Amino acid sequence: MNIIPYGRQEITSTDIESVLSTLRSDYLTQGPAIYEFEKNFAICVGAKYAVAVNNGTAALHLAYLGSGIVNGSRVVTTPLTFAATANAALYCGADVVFCDIDPKTMLIDIEKLEEILKVENIDLITIVSFAGYPIEHRKLSEIAKKYGCKIIEDACHSPGSSRVYENEIVRTGSCDYVDVTVFSFHPVKHIACGEGGMITTNCEDVYEKLCLLRTHGISNKELKFKTNNDGLWYHEQHELGYNYRMPDILAALGNSQLMRLRSSIQKRNEIAVIYDKHLRDLPLTVPYRENSIEHAFHLYVIRTERRKELYEYLRSNKIFAQVHYLPVYLHPYYREKYGCLKGQFPVVEKFYDECLSLPMFPTLSSIDQQYVISKIIEFCN
Repeated sequence: MNIIPYGRQEITSTDIESVLSTLRSDYLTQGPAIYEFEKNFAICVGAKYAVAVNNGTAALHLAYLGSGIVNGSRVVTTPLTFAATANAALYCGADVVFCDIDPKTMLIDIEKLEEILKVENIDLITIVSFAGYPIEHRKLSEIAKKYGCKIIEDACHSPGSSRVYENEIVRTGSCDYVDVTVFSFHPVKHIACGEGGMITTNCEDVYEKLCLLRTHGISNKELKFKTNNDGLWYHEQHELGYNYRMPDILAALGNSQLMRLRSSIQKRNEIAVIYDKHLRDLPLTVPYRENSIEHAFHLYVIRTERRKELYEYLRSNKIFAQVHYLPVYLHPYYREKYGCLKGQFPVVEKFYDECLSLPMFPTLSSIDQQYVISKIIEFCN
């Protein structure tokens, strides 16, 4: 039996040919593959604009800057996320406030969020669609408007997810109810570019700022020039930006993988249903989900009070399950620099003590999944 990881990329012959075609072209960066990927991604999620960057953290950083986050701004987010969600706000000089999670969905607790907004001056809410569970877009939008906040959705786990209301389907990334959405193309994500990220928005001003900031703050558009144009070579730096450009090689791979997003989501949900069927009667908790959502299932997270023992048992049987995540405020950096304390957020800490991400990826074979299930049953018995 080979090792079964919790996540794995799928690279097809079509993906390889897309990359080879770009390698044979005139452009390895700042070429047509970027525009093609951005255009197709925006269409896929239903947004007006999409901006490709070199990784998900860069996407978060630019999303904060594009949303007007500056030194002294205050951002509230969930502690159940990869550290980059909060770190990128700190890059801008913002103060980060954490809010505990909902014990069912594992997303930010909306009632506790509103309690924070009532007493603290918050500029922006960053919501994380943990494991692929789509956020409650409408309700969060109402709350944000009530308290004058903007919303960033960290959807690095959830491209292809959606939420169904009585009169509309809201796709993650459409930005119908949030200001900016961020995606990651890390190898274990739905779209695997090696590295890469995407930002979507429906605001033209935000879009133009993102495009400017990802390329050193430099513009070569004549209409934007503030002095005389000296020739076709001329360009101007208007802001202090960054080199966050995505190479065409990665864009070509991402564009090819984007074509399989729907089938990937379907397969992940089929795998989840099989896990549900075989695990729900064991002394552990399977993921909760409402009927009104389409889950992206980046992760399939079970909960058990014997998490460490199960983790080690599975690993001894070549099943490399994973734990997502140590709450951000419990990392030494946040504890030492910001005085964060264990016990501040009991729901997320209990979840961390019990959570375990099982193998979940579209190429997980039925034989391998049944092996994983059999070992969990064996452990429980």
